[in-house]
Amino acid sequence: RSAIRGRIGKEESKYDGGEKMAEREYSRELAEAIDNYLIENDWKISFDEDTGVFRFGLSIDGKLQQIRYVIVVGQQSYTCYAISPIGADKDDARMMKEMAEFTCRANYNLKLGNFELDMRDGEIRFKVHVDSTGMVPNRDIIDNSISCPAAMFERYGRAITGIVFNEEKAESAVAKCEEDL
Repeated sequence: RSAIRGRIGKEESKYDGGEKMAEREYSRELAEAIDNYLIENDWKISFDEDTGVFRFGLSIDGKLQQIRYVIVVGQQSYTCYAISPIGADKDDARMMKEMAEFTCRANYNLKLGNFELDMRDGEIRFKVHVDSTGMVPNRDIIDNSISCPAAMFERYGRAITGIVFNEEKAESAVAKCEEDL
């Protein structure tokens, strides 16, 4: 019996089109490896067995305090999305411009993952994609794919909040976050 069986969540989101996502093929081995890592760390998660999607929240240090995770398991890879609790106002052209510039500036030297800005609704997320063709990732790889987005939101959270709430410019907001690099 699968370790992931029985913990199914049907939360609606843009990741499943706002409706119940159709069943899709994914690697049960990959899902079980991720699930084992999450269980080992005692995280409260939901998993949709029909779609291979994990969902959970994580408390972090810094301005944002909490981020939501969506991990989409495929047949030979998985993608880990961490979503900011605040986003840019899609109707505020200045804010959207600054947030798009933030995304470019923050991403410039990143080695693992990247920030993304949804221009349709202002959502800000960090994405890590893990190609696992021909293997099941070990605990360290899974840990890196989940902890990296949290670390990036801890580092850059004050830039996001500065742009959204204080009308900061992206260039100076990102520079402040990178002072100690």
